[in-house]
Amino acid sequence: MENTESLKKRTDFKKVYDNKKSYANKYLVMYVKKNDLNINRLGISVSKKVGNSVVRHRVKRLIKEGYRLQEDRFKYGYDIVVIARNSVVGKSAQEVEKAVVHLGSLHHLLID
Repeated sequence: MENTESLKKRTDFKKVYDNKKSYANKYLVMYVKKNDLNINRLGISVSKKVGNSVVRHRVKRLIKEGYRLQEDRFKYGYDIVVIARNSVVGKSAQEVEKAVVHLGSLHHLLID
């Protein structure tokens, strides 16, 4: 991911959550907050309710890969937090990628 970094600190996640701008679909919830950088920062949250560590890590990888494949379509300068829902377990990479793009379009983050 060339123009994207990871959100890692709890305080960064909290700032995005406090912005209260979110949309959801069947598989994911996405929070977005504008930052003053020329890059996007992506944070992924997968609760223990989703499954054991193997399942959670797979879901994280699917979300990250779905975003990576579509990264060039996203506008820059945003902090993005994606939260996985229980229904994402067992879904294909293409379905997760479509869910990420759908939420990006709802937030008006796509360049198209």
